[in-house]
Amino acid sequence: MKNIVKIFVLATGALTVSACSDFLEQNSPSDLTSETISQSSYYTGLTVNKIYGDLTNDITYSQAIPIIWGLNSDCELVDGLGDDAVNPTSERGNMNFNANPAWSKLSDMWSKMYGAIENANLTIEMVESSPLIAADNSEAKTMLRYKGEALTLRAMLYFDMIRFFGDIPMKLEPTQSDLSNAYLAKTDRDVIMDTLMVNLKEAIEYLPWAGEVSNYTTERITKGYAHSLLAQIALTRAGWAIREKAKDGYETATYTDPTYPTQRCDADTRKKMYELALEHLTAVISNGTHKLNPSFENEWYLLNQRTLDQTYRENIFEIPMGLGVSSELGYTVGVRINGASAQYGAKGNSSGKMKVTAPFFWSYDKKDLRRDITCAQVQLKEEDGVLKESFVGNAPFAIYVGKWDIRKMNEEWRQSAIATGNAKWMTGINVVRMRYSQVLLMYAEVMNELAGPDGTYAGYAGLTARQALKEVHCRAFADADKADAEAYVNNIAATQDAMFDAIVDENAWELAGEGVRKFDLIRWNILAEKINEFKDEYVSQMQDETNGYPEKIYFNYTDESKTKIDLSSVTWYGLPDGKTDKDYDDSKDFFGKERTDASQKNLLINLPSISSGLVGDNVEVINRYILPIGSTTISAAGGTLHNSYGYSD
Repeated sequence: MKNIVKIFVLATGALTVSACSDFLEQNSPSDLTSETISQSSYYTGLTVNKIYGDLTNDITYSQAIPIIWGLNSDCELVDGLGDDAVNPTSERGNMNFNANPAWSKLSDMWSKMYGAIENANLTIEMVESSPLIAADNSEAKTMLRYKGEALTLRAMLYFDMIRFFGDIPMKLEPTQSDLSNAYLAKTDRDVIMDTLMVNLKEAIEYLPWAGEVSNYTTERITKGYAHSLLAQIALTRAGWAIREKAKDGYETATYTDPTYPTQRCDADTRKKMYELALEHLTAVISNGTHKLNPSFENEWYLLNQRTLDQTYRENIFEIPMGLGVSSELGYTVGVRINGASAQYGAKGNSSGKMKVTAPFFWSYDKKDLRRDITCAQVQLKEEDGVLKESFVGNAPFAIYVGKWDIRKMNEEWRQSAIATGNAKWMTGINVVRMRYSQVLLMYAEVMNELAGPDGTYAGYAGLTARQALKEVHCRAFADADKADAEAYVNNIAATQDAMFDAIVDENAWELAGEGVRKFDLIRWNILAEKINEFKDEYVSQMQDETNGYPEKIYFNYTDESKTKIDLSSVTWYGLPDGKTDKDYDDSKDFFGKERTDASQKNLLINLPSISSGLVGDNVEVINRYILPIGSTTISAAGGTLHNSYGYSD
């Protein structure tokens, strides 16, 4: 391929992405050869920007991956209940684990992700062939930084693909003109992850920390993200996965399919992976570039405002999106605006694609500030020209994800939504791929595995597992309640199992709605177990008429016109002692209403349908969380690809 002229066409204007920093210029003269591009750091930079641009497609990171493809977990659900949960032609059936190779989005995802990988491969090869990298000067460092970005972006893309599909083709060079390397068979995912970790170690050497280079922000790949991603891959490499066939020397789980076993690597390899993860998580923690924003609410306010946090940089990498161009965060997921309004435009939004559950809401400590930010029980609707808040009521599997909230978005977004008219509007909110709180939770997990809740380990960051967990948990409470939050962490039993359970809980409370939890539950091999737990908890609440979900909630408004609900007044857990319904402005049926509902649809129809392909009666393959390769992809692969795990081609 090095002797073949490769044409890299960037259509002028067509692929420009307006990001928060407006750095993603992708325009260049068309029909430039790779040799010409490789001799210019400017043009090479445009090829890197093209990879970032590939991440803004709906079927990649603008909508599908952050909102849909991380479903279902034990607390996050696709909006498919009842008959919709077995619909094979949409995400409603496929994300309930009733997947079908004919679902068109499977092939769409495959095509777009491998297209982005191809652009990364082109960039890497052009940098490696560039005469500029031989010099010991700033331009050489810039070119190598571009290689580091491309290596890390490619690793992120491959990592997501193996989490969706399992074993897939690994292609690390551009396509040859004779297509001799275009149709490849699958590579074992462990081989892919081992390769990605080697690539990331190289990338780390080339990349700066956020802010280390002028105007180099968390909207670009940094050393911090490469370290974090490598650790995340190492933990996945150490974890459980369903296999196409049993692997020699691997441990087989007790919860497994006889034909497609769920396995993990041996104890020595796991220890090496934990030590590798510790090394790279320690690098992030010790460097100090990234910290927790002291306010969980402000962390999400800034994201909704489309403002980069240059103080704490909790978001280690944000995929840059463009207002009116990309990102459905706040439109396809988030607080609901039901229909047209003068304030937000003619369309409203369609924010219910991802929902969270009543048992999850109930699991939070009553004083945990994350609860009402993550779980939005209210929706907005204009009535007689007035925008009002109202509760969704008895909707235990349809609570909106409140982290994306139009009430927190800025005026520029509001005017854009109004100008869009009766059509889908794109919020431009960046997609966060790694937060510092996630780094702390991974670190707590690794330290617990290597040293227990309170032990130390060579090369650690000076924090025990308990101390790292405490940082995340206590941040979520007001100053007056931090002592109680700290006491909760201190009282976790000093055993690995108890600390692990606490980390699993914290993972949900901190990261729900962010496309993280499902994949962590998979590598821990507790996805099905936790889904069954949430279902059992709901049934238990229905059976407990005394201490279970109340039938009604009572609440006050903050204004005399009764348009805004005072969330601090809501009687989520029943009327407080000494209070009656007369002490409140209004009431609404709540989850406990299901006990006396004539049809009990939530209990008898919706609940059994949730994740029915994974935990339902007579599932076809045990623990089949993996998706099939799309039929269109297989038919175009020249006989090199076939489905496994009981799926047809």
